[in-house]
Amino acid sequence: MDETLTMLQELTDAPGPSGFEAPVRHVLQRYLAPYGEIITDNLGSVAVRKVGQQNGPKVLIAGHLDEVGFMITRVTDDGYLKFQTIGGWWDQVMLAQRVEVITRNGVIPGVIGSKPPHILAPEERTKMVEKKQMYIDIGASSKEQVREWGISPGDPVVPVCPFTVMRNPDMLMAKAWDNRFGCALVVEVLKRLADTRHANVLYGAATVQEEVGLRGATTIANIVQPDIAFALDTGIAGDTPGVGPDDAIGKLGGGPVILLYDGSMIPHTGLRDLVIDTAQAEGIAVQFDKMAGGGTDAGKFHVTGAGAPSLVLGVAVRYIHTHASIMHRGDFDQAATLLAAVIKRLDSETVRSLKSNGA
Repeated sequence: MDETLTMLQELTDAPGPSGFEAPVRHVLQRYLAPYGEIITDNLGSVAVRKVGQQNGPKVLIAGHLDEVGFMITRVTDDGYLKFQTIGGWWDQVMLAQRVEVITRNGVIPGVIGSKPPHILAPEERTKMVEKKQMYIDIGASSKEQVREWGISPGDPVVPVCPFTVMRNPDMLMAKAWDNRFGCALVVEVLKRLADTRHANVLYGAATVQEEVGLRGATTIANIVQPDIAFALDTGIAGDTPGVGPDDAIGKLGGGPVILLYDGSMIPHTGLRDLVIDTAQAEGIAVQFDKMAGGGTDAGKFHVTGAGAPSLVLGVAVRYIHTHASIMHRGDFDQAATLLAAVIKRLDSETVRSLKSNGA
């Protein structure tokens, strides 16, 4: 594998549900360190400061470290684990899936239990099993044995899906593309700008607890106080059976996705147009999408201080918020090229014009 694929594998294989991002942060910090001064907040978000021009405008680009996962809340007398979801899960995609419980003593494998179809009553076959009815089976025989194995309520649980280059090598399958792709994209942009002058101070960041309320976005933005901000996050792929263009538009292999609207932010028009014009100049096709529900870190970035023009830029990903998701390597590479080109254009005059003209 090339260096980028190795980084993507390390980032996606690492466990890191919201509130438990340390293993992912340690991986990412190693990749960020060559590019500048490391900055952290008190929640666990991390950023690297790369000075292109001293006293230039501050540009923040950020993915989020956390993935959707689970937390152990109770152990039954028979040794089964009850759990709370962390982030947005649809009940139907959870049953019979492998998981790993992350304890202070190491990783313990398990599976989210389900009844075999042979014993389902007719009325059960037509109903979705609710989260509160689910449990994790780790092969323990009692509550005492679970305790001996070092599992405690509050321990995090992550889905299992090893990083996989598919038969079509452009297609990459893993858990946690939402949003380890964004973390990797920060590194790729820094790499492309490593020996290039840019008329600003660039902060390449990764935030914590995005999936449970954009919390790390608030704290890291308070530290950076950006003039311009980009949240690098996944778009919902619309190229699978049963998904129509009014549900999701982005297609894998169709280029980077610009989010036109989400539940936390309406993007800055001038910044949006700058990205579109840059993409056209670079010969990069872009896609557009909207997300009526939910939000992104840009929802916090754009209201920092007196306000920072912000935009969400990403790639389409299939099956987000499940155990296994798929993205296209070409979309990732083009997003890095586009974002690096945009950053080169963000000099003091351009940023001043964007801020003074509002949305």
